[in-house]
Amino acid sequence: MGFELKRLPRASLGAAIDKAAHYRDLNQPEEAESICRDVLDVDPDHASAWKLLGLALTDRLASGEVGLLEAALDAFERLADEYERVYHLGVAWERAAKAHLEREEAHSAVAAFERAMSFFEEAEALRPEHPDPVLRWNRCVRLMSSHPRLRAALQAPREDQVHLGD
Repeated sequence: MGFELKRLPRASLGAAIDKAAHYRDLNQPEEAESICRDVLDVDPDHASAWKLLGLALTDRLASGEVGLLEAALDAFERLADEYERVYHLGVAWERAAKAHLEREEAHSAVAAFERAMSFFEEAEALRPEHPDPVLRWNRCVRLMSSHPRLRAALQAPREDQVHLGD
């Protein structure tokens, strides 16, 4: 092919991160992902790039593309701040649960919601003054208690693992 990636100047990393966030806002997660990877090529420890990369990957979970959840979890695992790491791992699992729900995989959705909620509980313990883990927990509970397929899956005998399909 003959083309090579160009390296961002270190001085432009902040502007690049702002651009990645903007592309996420425009529902263009692939663009945001590409920018985050450019930033991480220059600064492999850039926390905002890891966080935005993980979020951009979770934005695509509904596509069913293999490996997105694992890549998002890996990105969030790289966050140095314990609260941010734990909270965003919960976000990834919550979004995975919603993607399972969209594909009518209720048992996998329940397992993923429960995993998300365990991370939200841990995040709440780390920073009890921060409302986000509680708000996310409550949304998970409301979805599981109001959605007929999820209610049925909660009452059925189940395994404690997520499957690719029900």
